Amino acid sequence: MKQATPANRNSPYTQLKSLNIGDCQWTSGFWADKFQLCTNAMVPYMGDVLCGDVGHALNNFKIAAGEKEGEHQGMFWHDGDFYKFMEAKTYVYAHTKDKALLKELDEYIDIIAKAQENDGYLQTQVQLRKDVDRYENRKYHEMYNTGHLLISACIHHRVTGQGNFLDIAIKHADLLYTIFMPDTKHYGRFGFNQTQIMGLVELYRTVGDKKYLALAEKFIDNRGKYEVKHHPTTEGYPIGDMVQERTPLRESHEAVGHAVLALYYYAGAADVYAETGEKALIDALDRLWKNVTTKKMYVTGAVGQAHYGASVNRDMIEEGFIDAYMMPNMTAYNETCANLCNAMFSYRMLNLKAEAKYADIVELVLYNSALSGISVSGKEYFYANPLRMLNNTRDYNAHENVTETPNREPYLSCFCCPPNLVRTIATVSEWAYSLSENGISVNLYGANHLDTRLLDDSPIKVSQETAYPWEGRVKLNIEECKTEAFSISLRIPKWAKNSKLTLNGEELTMLLEPGSFAHIERNWKKGDVLILDMPMEAEFIEGHPRIEEVRNQIAIKRGPIVYCIESPDLPKDTDILDVYFNGNKKLDPTYRPDFLGGITTLDGEIFIRKDKGDGIYRPVQKPEWMPYKTQLIPYYAWSNRGQAEMTVFMPVIWND
Repeated sequence: MKQATPANRNSPYTQLKSLNIGDCQWTSGFWADKFQLCTNAMVPYMGDVLCGDVGHALNNFKIAAGEKEGEHQGMFWHDGDFYKFMEAKTYVYAHTKDKALLKELDEYIDIIAKAQENDGYLQTQVQLRKDVDRYENRKYHEMYNTGHLLISACIHHRVTGQGNFLDIAIKHADLLYTIFMPDTKHYGRFGFNQTQIMGLVELYRTVGDKKYLALAEKFIDNRGKYEVKHHPTTEGYPIGDMVQERTPLRESHEAVGHAVLALYYYAGAADVYAETGEKALIDALDRLWKNVTTKKMYVTGAVGQAHYGASVNRDMIEEGFIDAYMMPNMTAYNETCANLCNAMFSYRMLNLKAEAKYADIVELVLYNSALSGISVSGKEYFYANPLRMLNNTRDYNAHENVTETPNREPYLSCFCCPPNLVRTIATVSEWAYSLSENGISVNLYGANHLDTRLLDDSPIKVSQETAYPWEGRVKLNIEECKTEAFSISLRIPKWAKNSKLTLNGEELTMLLEPGSFAHIERNWKKGDVLILDMPMEAEFIEGHPRIEEVRNQIAIKRGPIVYCIESPDLPKDTDILDVYFNGNKKLDPTYRPDFLGGITTLDGEIFIRKDKGDGIYRPVQKPEWMPYKTQLIPYYAWSNRGQAEMTVFMPVIWND
């Protein structure tokens, strides 16, 4: 089947365009291993969970379809979790062409179609509750489920060419339009948890009906338009900044509230801008992106500093943004979904503006705060991703906490993050390249094969050879291309200082500025070889002086990877807070293919403080240090060797 037009191919206000799904295939190394794990472990295991009695998501649809007896189980947003799982399975099918996957998807779609009501309504968490009416209260997360339904259905249509899932989405979106397009005070504040904005734009791009784009804009226009006070549709859920409804988006300067809601909102607004070109929207998105990435983002690319807190307007905040530079380590929330949304927002900004700084954030998240959400086996998950873990200091069972855990869990009752992460891993290859006006943009590095067509429909084939992210050498082989001149744009990561670029063995004299794209336009030919060499040295990272929790501490980063130290690499009974880094000793990278899924460790020396005082404050004299040779591991790989203590930031000792 011929694949449908990619998502933003006809969007007039994007400088870079998306590939067809499957045009870039990982061939070896880091992302090939992750994709294989996704195919063989992550997706099948998730299917076992969500299609069985533990996850119960498919059961909910079967009950609504009249094929099974029972009650709804799972969170109100569990339908959306299942749609994300279906999206992940669709991406895997796009690469593997495994017909068994397509058959399974069709079976799910048949059940979902039977569960859908005649007028298009489809929300099992409401349909299976006799005491709840449609769109009665936004706490039931109907809009969230809608967004993921629309996105998953559009991806399925794009990959398979089939209309069975898309028809369900169209029918549902048409109902949404009749209810929410008119101006009504009752529904004006309803559209929070804004995945429906992305979904509606995706549907518009897929079928071309402008009413879906108009409704997406409507949901943006309504935020901040109405008085913020409790109302029949808001009772039982926080209001105000928590759901980004105090300030209209076009007037916003600060990211506030629930981080996932905010970043899905911004990503949706970026999709709307790609179609309308409205200056007020892009100006606001520029301000918000800068606010997030320069004042509220961790060194790992993680966002959403606190489980509970308050905004500057003293609105209650959960799982979200708090004040600038307020960045705790041990209690950092950093929901996996929020981190992924940070990458999704930045990826959209990359396509809008073609600036490397956005791809730098995508890469930072993917290698650190995204992958930390899943184990090396692909079957256990973190919801929250702190930068420091201490044993026996927190009661993880307090307040029925289901999201903060000392270890990754095989199932989280709040299951939004696992399918979100798995669908992202399944589609990272689509982010690796973009199509420019007359060429390609290389956004992410990894051994792969690209077989696509430029925007003028001329074929291009490129193979990429690299051991990235463990090594900084990237080799591009041109295997097929047009005879006329076109450009290849290579991202020079912000960390990649003193990089060199050679073409067919001769060094190019062009300036390679970290944090920018290097554009090479020429008459390329089959057999051309372009090599980018990026020196990859371990470097010490300090926080802004206003980040009090990391004052006089450092983190260690090598290339795109942030490192940590974990208690299995320390003497028995060593407290992680007694670890100090030896700033005078060199760190030696060692690639270990059979350790933690294949990683590069950094071997070096630390000091362990031996003298200990008591009490919340204690007198101090010159400390007693014990030197200890050990290794640092990538942050994403921690917590795979049993329950452990861990820290990213450490105090450092420099000896003159």
